[in-house]
Amino acid sequence: MKRALISVSDKNGIVPFAKELVKLGVEIISTGGTKAAFEKAGVPVTGIEEVTEFPEMLDGRVKTLHPAIHGGLLARRDTAEHMEAIAAHHIQPIDLVIVNLYPFQETIQKPGVTLEEAIENIDIGGPSMLRSAAKNYAAVTVVVDSTDYEAVLAELSEHGATTFETRQRLAAKVFRHTAAYDALIAEYLTDITGETFPEKVTLTYNRKQVLRYGENPHQDAAFYTEPQAVENSISSAKQLHGKELSYNNIRDTDAALKIANEFSEPVAVAVKHMNPCGVGVGTTIEEAYLKAYEADEISIFGGIVALNKEVDAKTAEHMSKIFLEIIIAPSFSEEAFAILSRKKNIRLLTVSFTRGSESLEKTSVNGGLLIQASDTVVEDPATYEVVTAKQPTDSEMTALLAQWKIVKHVKSNAIVVGTDKQTLGIGAGQMNRIGSAQIALEQAGSKAKGAVLASDAFFPMDDTVEAAAKAGITAIIQPGGSIKDKDSIAMADKYGIAMVLTHVRHFKH
Repeated sequence: MKRALISVSDKNGIVPFAKELVKLGVEIISTGGTKAAFEKAGVPVTGIEEVTEFPEMLDGRVKTLHPAIHGGLLARRDTAEHMEAIAAHHIQPIDLVIVNLYPFQETIQKPGVTLEEAIENIDIGGPSMLRSAAKNYAAVTVVVDSTDYEAVLAELSEHGATTFETRQRLAAKVFRHTAAYDALIAEYLTDITGETFPEKVTLTYNRKQVLRYGENPHQDAAFYTEPQAVENSISSAKQLHGKELSYNNIRDTDAALKIANEFSEPVAVAVKHMNPCGVGVGTTIEEAYLKAYEADEISIFGGIVALNKEVDAKTAEHMSKIFLEIIIAPSFSEEAFAILSRKKNIRLLTVSFTRGSESLEKTSVNGGLLIQASDTVVEDPATYEVVTAKQPTDSEMTALLAQWKIVKHVKSNAIVVGTDKQTLGIGAGQMNRIGSAQIALEQAGSKAKGAVLASDAFFPMDDTVEAAAKAGITAIIQPGGSIKDKDSIAMADKYGIAMVLTHVRHFKH
């Protein structure tokens, strides 16, 4: 290895790396700020303009886009014609490239960033050099990540060159890096143009952790997050205590957070297997947790609990009495953390509960991807329609609105029975709606008397209304839209139940 081209925006570790290269007899070529950093540190360096014999121009937009650079990168060392061609044009081979790119992601995340600023942080020369070097990895070593410096130096020190396997691995990493970079630019510009479903979608995610396994021990898995943080999400959560999260932990916590984000008043949401098993609302977070616990004292065991207010000592004392996998909240008081962290197997996480903007949901299918807008429709209760002779009381309407927020997050077919303060019974994922209703009503038991019922979609028959009436339900909220709505309304009138139609469906598959 004789020549290295180094141009980095992230200068972490680059000077010590370059010094070691010089000790190994490697000539260093560099540009702009990187060259200045080397000169300041006393590292011998050749400027890019000395190689190209052409000055940087257009405010630095053109400096490395030159045959003297790309010829040196792309020439096949095993092809005589290539080597004769570059020799004829006085081009020397470049054996090592260390480049990272303009900070486009960091730029567009700045508050108030302008389109002009974003455009100027689209790197052209960097990706071009990386791609040229990576294409010719048979001869050229290309490094895009400072964590690879040590391994490259170790091979150079021991053998005077890197191995083919290392060059191939690093080249693959480069193409992942440039693909992710271009994907971010494409997404940014697509958003500006207002296209929701363009003809091509290129997604990029960063690996956050390799998981012990997936849904089952025989399934390998990893957790990837979007490059731009979604504040009120599991991907942005900070873990304060406990062992690493599992695949199922992450999915369940995501489900719990989505429900908790529906409420501004103190709420506690317990989730098992992607469905809520208990939701409690209170004037304090302690009251909310106790309501969630009392909603289903059996299912909450080993569950995930999300709370939208700080966990205080009193709430922590209650929570410490049972086994919980995860507690996630905006914060924990010092006393609460001390109480809960005594339990070795519990995970404690914090996350922002700032309501985010509408995003797209992505669901994989075999051989494809489904993309849809998230179910974040803003509903106005003033548009709801009371279709029965009996009008809901104020307290019934409060309860209906609370359970309506919850039922949209329960797997369809979904039925939720509850009050304004808590869920009493939840029927999820059944193949027919009466089946879900029977589960919810049976779970609520005698507490169903005087409670309300929410259904995520319309009633295809009046049997659910009749079952609810016989259990003592006094008010029902549902979207309406069935050809047999009149039958359900008539059944509600027969039993003196108030029925509210929202005209909004909340299927969750």
